[in-house]
Amino acid sequence: MRASATSSATTLRPSPIATGILIIGALYCLIPVVWVVAASTKSAGELFSSFTLLPSTHVFDNLAQLSAYRDGLFWRWMLNSAIYAGVGAIASTWVSALAGYVLAKFAFPGKAAVFSILLTGVLVPGVILAIPQYLLLAQLGLTNSYWAVLLPQIISPYAIYLARIYAAAAVPTDVVEAARTEGAKEFAIFNRIALPMMLPGLVTILLFQFVAVWNNFMLPYIMLGDDTLFPVTVGLSGLLNQGASAPSMYTLVIAGALVSVLPLVLLFLLLQRFWRVDLAAGAVKA
Repeated sequence: MRASATSSATTLRPSPIATGILIIGALYCLIPVVWVVAASTKSAGELFSSFTLLPSTHVFDNLAQLSAYRDGLFWRWMLNSAIYAGVGAIASTWVSALAGYVLAKFAFPGKAAVFSILLTGVLVPGVILAIPQYLLLAQLGLTNSYWAVLLPQIISPYAIYLARIYAAAAVPTDVVEAARTEGAKEFAIFNRIALPMMLPGLVTILLFQFVAVWNNFMLPYIMLGDDTLFPVTVGLSGLLNQGASAPSMYTLVIAGALVSVLPLVLLFLLLQRFWRVDLAAGAVKA
């Protein structure tokens, strides 16, 4: 018994090398965040003259100037990003869940070919598709509108792939067959049985999609010409370009970058509790 306990303690002992690598990785990710927080508190003069990570006391002044820029245009950009990311992520998650469920639980001709094409789509960078998508939406007269940013992001091969893997593991085939035997329609089975079972995985997909759409720059940059439709990424890029001739804009860009990160942090804190939900908990409640 003692030998077993000693062996277990030895097995669970952390590796100094692994711990060191994790600490270096954490610092690599956190130092830019610390820099943004510190820089957002500085005035334009302090930004280039004081120590990089030393904070100051001008954060509220910077936020006030940012809010006053063109009668609050920054907050319009934030609202646009919330619309693009919120609507796009929810629609993409539902479509991905439905497609993943069909690929996991249905047998139909060409299923293997569809899944192979899906895997190929995962490997294609989104930036390659931006120009073809622009030309297609231009023919439909949808460029320079909310639809131009929302529609291309509803279909995500990677999200469908994740949903397919999760549906195969989380939704028992016996439960689906039992529901069919009772006369339930396929959409009812998906919405009332499969969807609750897939909820923990779908929360992960929702978070990934929200972050991807929120941080997307190239697609809205190509699709939009009206700056009142810009998301915060494109809007702050425009402010950054103005900083070459007006250095005071740099403080607005940094303050805006800090504010733009907060919704992502809040969303992560709100959704992380769903990751610990048991796989079948949703179906039992339904």
